[in-house]
Amino acid sequence: MNDNELMPGGGASRRPFWERSGPAELKQLAESRPEELYEAAEQVSGRAFGERPEGPAGSGGRSEVRVIGQIAEALADTRSRDCARFAVDIVGRLVPPDSEHQQGGDRLRRSIAEKLVKNQQLRDLEPLFGEPPEGLEDQAVEVRACVLGEFAMIGAGRGRTTLDAYAERLRELGHPLSRLPRVRLDIEHRFGVRVRGFGSVKTTDQLRSRFSEIAPTDGGAAAGRTAVESSDAERAGAAAEPFTVSGWSDEPEARFFALSNSLDPEDFNISLVKELPLESMAGEGTRRGRALACHTTPDDVLNELFAAAHNGGVEGQGQGGPYARLHAWNSLYALMGLPKDIPFPEAVRCAADHRWARFMAFTDWFHHDTADVAFVVLDPSRTRVAVLAATDTDADAHF
Repeated sequence: MNDNELMPGGGASRRPFWERSGPAELKQLAESRPEELYEAAEQVSGRAFGERPEGPAGSGGRSEVRVIGQIAEALADTRSRDCARFAVDIVGRLVPPDSEHQQGGDRLRRSIAEKLVKNQQLRDLEPLFGEPPEGLEDQAVEVRACVLGEFAMIGAGRGRTTLDAYAERLRELGHPLSRLPRVRLDIEHRFGVRVRGFGSVKTTDQLRSRFSEIAPTDGGAAAGRTAVESSDAERAGAAAEPFTVSGWSDEPEARFFALSNSLDPEDFNISLVKELPLESMAGEGTRRGRALACHTTPDDVLNELFAAAHNGGVEGQGQGGPYARLHAWNSLYALMGLPKDIPFPEAVRCAADHRWARFMAFTDWFHHDTADVAFVVLDPSRTRVAVLAATDTDADAHF
């Protein structure tokens, strides 16, 4: 096959077909001649990253990864066992795993896994898992791990012998996604669900309209003034994970405090938050607008954490469903101070024993622009408080 053989409609051209074919043409080729489309991806990869006939390895870049991705996406979108196999092989083998291409390669592999689960029949994907992996270095193993993660998100694949064996092997090897349940939990029911009119919360009016506001109290303020911060960099990093990995514009704030006495539930409110030494609350009361806190639930918090990682910030990118799910759970565990070896059902029960609230204020820290997310969490003993706040904006200057 040469470059001209894959030109839609025939004819000759000096430009390779991948420079002149759009998504529709690639999809048509995937339906009629998938083997040749696969060979084209091999050509692009070989010229960019492999050994050139006339000399040393080519210097590949983002454009080649993008072209290979477009071919793989066309194959993944085409319902066929061969197309599924070709798509996995392309993103698992033809994109180099080096640091220069890692970000684009990771994004591509996760995108292809999502498309495969969305468009292919389970029986056509099952043969991909016939041989359990020997290690985690192979990027094709990563694609399959993401496919299993996508199946878990929709409650499919469990009970299939080959898929179960592959998942168990990933667990033995310590793949990060293998920590997650292979079924979607009830607390995750909002993942990926878009409700018309319910976008990001950017204003106090939006927050107040969606959640029940908590009245401020003097007791809350008194508790906040005597709170003592408990520094824990590792826990803070895990709590902030959904925002840092997906490129939210500013560094999130994750802080933990111990209270001098058990807090009356009525005092878990904005008065408490305003007295904590938080960067996000610095200067509160000096600008027009009133800070407030509202009751919320663990599933709302988990969904916001998932959405942050899945959708990405203005300066980053989404992480794909399975990894967004992982980052969300890591953050929720950190907010509750739970060890990672606590089973998920137990973590869900524990979450129900905590008290959860959203808050927002008019300070230099909150942008009230693209998205503002801020939570305060009270543990079951009512003596420990966790705070997580993140803000995102595409404005050149901060609000």
